[in-house]
Amino acid sequence: MNLPKSYNVYFLCSFITIGGGLFGFDISSMSGVLGTQAYVNYFQVGGGNYKQGAITCAMPFGSLVGALMSSFIADKYSRVNAIQGSTILWIIGSIFQTASNGIPLLVVGRAVAGICIGICSAMVPVYQAEVAPKEIRGRVISLQQWAITWGILIQYFIQYGASNIDGGADNPTQSTAAFRIPWGIQMVPGFILFFGMFFFPKSPRWLASKDRWDEAMTVLANLHGGGDPNHPKVLAQYREIEEALALEREQASTSYQELMKPRILKRVALGMSLQMWSQLCGMNVMMYYIVYIMQSTGAGSPLLTASIQYILNTALTLPAIIYLDRFGRRPAILIGFACQAVFLYIEGGLQAAYGAPNPGTDPKLSAISWTVAAHPAVGKAIIAMSYLFVCSFATTIGPTSWTYPAEIYPAKVRAKAVSLATASNWTWNCLLALFVPPLLWSINWKMYMIFAVFNTVAFIHMFLTAPETKGYTLEEMDEVFDSGLPAWRRLNKRSRLEELEEEIVHGNLKVTAPSHAAPVETQNVDPEKQA
Repeated sequence: MNLPKSYNVYFLCSFITIGGGLFGFDISSMSGVLGTQAYVNYFQVGGGNYKQGAITCAMPFGSLVGALMSSFIADKYSRVNAIQGSTILWIIGSIFQTASNGIPLLVVGRAVAGICIGICSAMVPVYQAEVAPKEIRGRVISLQQWAITWGILIQYFIQYGASNIDGGADNPTQSTAAFRIPWGIQMVPGFILFFGMFFFPKSPRWLASKDRWDEAMTVLANLHGGGDPNHPKVLAQYREIEEALALEREQASTSYQELMKPRILKRVALGMSLQMWSQLCGMNVMMYYIVYIMQSTGAGSPLLTASIQYILNTALTLPAIIYLDRFGRRPAILIGFACQAVFLYIEGGLQAAYGAPNPGTDPKLSAISWTVAAHPAVGKAIIAMSYLFVCSFATTIGPTSWTYPAEIYPAKVRAKAVSLATASNWTWNCLLALFVPPLLWSINWKMYMIFAVFNTVAFIHMFLTAPETKGYTLEEMDEVFDSGLPAWRRLNKRSRLEELEEEIVHGNLKVTAPSHAAPVETQNVDPEKQA
């Protein structure tokens, strides 16, 4: 299908994040139903058992599978086709969830939809990184996290509205429409993303890797030169891509062999670690099981109180999008883990000092074993700490955990390395979704301390291993990571892309645009002869 393509970088990188929004939709589609009697009665779930954990973790398990297979699909068929094809799985999974007549079909539906989320979560940041100029790369990849927060917020209020069916969430005879309607509506963004991807150009770096040089030049020219293939910025970027691919091919090793080389392996470990810490910091626990946490404080309406947290999560992601390219990735990571640790230590301390076992007299609180309802002021302080935790995550770790892994790998291994990093995210997401309900039940306030310690260790780990990457092109990441400098010292180097662009402008370097899929021809020009 030869449809006209859009080349506006902001539009491309914004629209494609609907793939991230699907993840947000899933989080709220689950967290929003936990407080409804329709869901509890129909699926017979309660506190202290693994039923709810199994239902919740089905999606991240599917996402783990999707993330691991994403690189094979994306490297062979392109990032665009991989994302577009995955939306079909999302629609099928949503149909299964909506029609579920018990836990087995619900789990299957969430797992199938999860495969889509795994593919999108790995390949959306890769596509964004490969089409965006370095000056705004952090900003546009951060849109992925913002889309997740919007998906959480929109679906939560759809769920919140549906929870009022048949007299509200506390009605013991509430119909299953309270959860089937929101699960059915999940299909809508899937359809939008599927049809929208027909208007997306292929990644120029993917096209170049397939020796489709003329198409790559056309895409670069439209993305960064207003359609002019002779624009200095376009020619400089093309030269840099061509040199990087030529160097990789000279090494004559497969991308899997490259992943095992020490210089690449340490980056693979760094990307996987950052995604792991983004889960072990406790954020998704706050998202999936926020209703349980709010119930333990004695809040008047846990569903309404939780909605404030989702609004804050969405609103506070915006500053990160605006300032990440100016502020830098490393400061955002370190400040985020430090603040999150502090808020969780305080929250766990308040739970320990003022909490007590749940007396079990209120059937609506059957999913929790620990409560501070006897101390309303402490309950409000715990809610405030939860809000502050979410705000700190939204402005720092949330967007950076997607941006950083998408930009630190060479082109030859980028899709596979990012899929491994994303697989790390989903592995820990899956484990947390499964084990947090019994943790909340059996060790209650100590759970906050565990996640606080994780944040503390993450801060130390990232301080020692994560260098700054802002201001460098994707092709310059080898120099950043192979410089021999400790992570806390920035590489003092001017961007190679800017140097190439200047040489082209001043006539010191001539780059000939490719034709008929031939590799780009380049030659150095003697300025005196040219004059």
